[in-house]
Amino acid sequence: MKHLHPSQILRLVTINRVLIRHGLDDVVLAIRLLRPVRWVRYLAPWNWFRHIDYGHGERIRRALEDLGPIFIKFGQMISTRRDLLPDDIAEEMAKLQDRVPPFPNEQARAIIEKSLGHPVGELFAHFEESPMASASIAQVHAARMHDGREVVVKVLRPGIEKAIRRDVELMYVIAELAERYWPEGRRLRPIEVVAEYEQTILDELDLMREAANASQIRRNFENSPLLYLPEVYWDFCRRDVMVMERVYGVPVSDIKTLRSLGVDLKLLAERGVETFFTQVFRHNFFHADMHPGNVFINASNPADPSYIAVDFGIVGTLSPADQRYLAENFYAFFNRDYARVAELHVQSGWVPPTVRVAELEGAIRTVCEPIFEKPLKDISFGHVLVRLFQTARRFDMQVQPQLVLLEKTLLNIEGMGRDLYPELDLWQTARPFIQRWMDEQVGARAFIKGLQRNLPFILEKTPDLPELIYEALRHQAQRPSETQLYAVQAATESQQETQGRQSQVLAIAGGSALLAAVLVAALIPAAPSAMGLPWASWVLGIGSLLAFALAWRR
Repeated sequence: MKHLHPSQILRLVTINRVLIRHGLDDVVLAIRLLRPVRWVRYLAPWNWFRHIDYGHGERIRRALEDLGPIFIKFGQMISTRRDLLPDDIAEEMAKLQDRVPPFPNEQARAIIEKSLGHPVGELFAHFEESPMASASIAQVHAARMHDGREVVVKVLRPGIEKAIRRDVELMYVIAELAERYWPEGRRLRPIEVVAEYEQTILDELDLMREAANASQIRRNFENSPLLYLPEVYWDFCRRDVMVMERVYGVPVSDIKTLRSLGVDLKLLAERGVETFFTQVFRHNFFHADMHPGNVFINASNPADPSYIAVDFGIVGTLSPADQRYLAENFYAFFNRDYARVAELHVQSGWVPPTVRVAELEGAIRTVCEPIFEKPLKDISFGHVLVRLFQTARRFDMQVQPQLVLLEKTLLNIEGMGRDLYPELDLWQTARPFIQRWMDEQVGARAFIKGLQRNLPFILEKTPDLPELIYEALRHQAQRPSETQLYAVQAATESQQETQGRQSQVLAIAGGSALLAAVLVAALIPAAPSAMGLPWASWVLGIGSLLAFALAWRR
């Protein structure tokens, strides 16, 4: 195990000092080691005359701001779960989304000029001194290009990487201690979770990566009524500076304005669910930081609203196996097939193979059945996840670090949906999409899609097909028969078997070529043709005939 370095010990002391300064002594004294000495707080001189004139929620928010970007990110994550937080804390956590104290404008200009190699006055016709928004990793300034385009300039906070690496190292130490001494540590895999988080947050520090993420999602949703992403101006992007189109919209959290504009909130909430499932299952590339500070609404047509997303530093993908298991879990869950959900958990390795599927099925049913046929306002995924977490403990279910981003995104989507249209039936909205995706993965569509994906390889190898078949048959005919080692009376039987195998090879080869010709005719109707058939079909058909002729000669 790693030992605490002096700098890490100093950081722990700093964290506790910040908490105490903001009147959060109870958090420090909640540590099991310090519980027996809680009474000491009443003897501390700084508590005798101290008076903090702001509430508990503001204390927590100010403490997170003082502790730095990782803690601010934590506050942003929980800010979307108003159903799990007291109102005063929820209001303060929401302020962390885009109102983090900014760094000086002089520093921002210096970073821009150093990265882009020109004075700000040459790069932009106008540059706003005060930032539009200031977040934990970067801040954003409005500007106007010399050709009149309105843009935003995102600038990375100076010294942010050093601060993040310091806190991540401390998180590793705490995770190792938890895995060694906490009874639940090994099952929850805290070291892997920290490693996943480290990769995610370090990726946020490269604005070129963020620009690439934005371009990919923008391309995925091109001409879509669901989501719009601003255009990236690559000539003005570097690792610590990014320039992109300025977009206008109503913050998704401003429900009052959306209602006053007559926005169809039901359609908007349904499109939010569809956007999530489209990104996860169709594109397998999803915006994983969709808290309200990063999402706006295009309300220019209130009857046909759409989403506008910004800040693409965190994106997620799933392996094909996880994507498949997850979709099947959703599908079984929507159909209340708890036995299938339990089987999938065992097949995927999320629970040990020794677990009795019937017992796991019953436990999942107990947690999930009460939430069906209820609108979103009566459901709390947060509470359901807590119950599932408690249930999973019984079956030694391990946390899947690769799914943490997805779970976070789903909670963000639920939080926004709850605010927009509490009556939304999440299950009925999501079920058709999952059904369609499953059909595309395991039905006839999946078969045709696989053929189309492999068609270039098939066409590339088509000219060589007759020779390949001939060579395979020639080697088969020249191979010494194993039956020659036996008695002479078995020679006739061996010869008959060899001829039978050759006939089977010929039948398979010819049949495969014929099938390929038919499929080519069906899948590429616009291909160059002769006498009504694509050229590839002629090549395959003639190739199969040549293969028969050459084999017959042998």
